[in-house]
Amino acid sequence: MNMEMLIEELQDIADNAFTIPLSGGKTVVNAERLKDIIDEMKENIPQEIKQAKSIVADRNNILSSAKKEAEEIVQAAEARAKDMTERHEITRNARQSAEEILNKANEEADKIRNAANSYIESIMKKADEGLSANLAQLQKTRQSLQALQNKGTQPKRSTSKK
Repeated sequence: MNMEMLIEELQDIADNAFTIPLSGGKTVVNAERLKDIIDEMKENIPQEIKQAKSIVADRNNILSSAKKEAEEIVQAAEARAKDMTERHEITRNARQSAEEILNKANEEADKIRNAANSYIESIMKKADEGLSANLAQLQKTRQSLQALQNKGTQPKRSTSKK
């Protein structure tokens, strides 16, 4: 029997005890049965205490395990937060680097484009000057040819002596 049942049995014995008249509330109980219950209680107390100690030890183990698991969860969460922060930092740095590279590439492309335009402009100017000079030379040569042709087609003057 467990301790609660033994205590209830003691209570029943006390409740059902025969009261002695003119004794000031003294009662008669079955002493043998009381001794048996007390002996059982003595036997059960160490068991109950062992069981209580076992429960307390189990509780302490559970609390210790829970505390350890909670610490591991917190550490994992902190590590994950740190990792996510580092990843965010890496991503932000990568974006910033990519933006800087793109800006430099655009600046370089603008420089190359401007240099190419200047070079093309200078080549076209030289070509224009060369063509203008050739045209002027061509016009001069044409005028010279026309002048020669005009001289050759004019009537000859006779130098006859009469």
